[in-house]
Amino acid sequence: MKVIEMLKLNRELLNICRAVGIRMDDVRYIELYNDYNRLQADGEKTSYIVAALAEKYGVCERTVYDLIRRFKADCNLLAEE
Repeated sequence: MKVIEMLKLNRELLNICRAVGIRMDDVRYIELYNDYNRLQADGEKTSYIVAALAEKYGVCERTVYDLIRRFKADCNLLAEE
């Protein structure tokens, strides 16, 4: 399958994702966010969670904080316009 074929097949979903501010690169961090939620449910402190996840996933702590903030945000479908 060619890139253009994949884009055409998923055009509507990709346009919606882009319109509501979802970054395509964030798909790499779904497991990071799952780990964050698990550790938080276990009662760990946020600063410990962020440090542990930054080390585990090879990103800086600021990136982990940014990802958590973005993943917690509500999608605003009105942002399409």
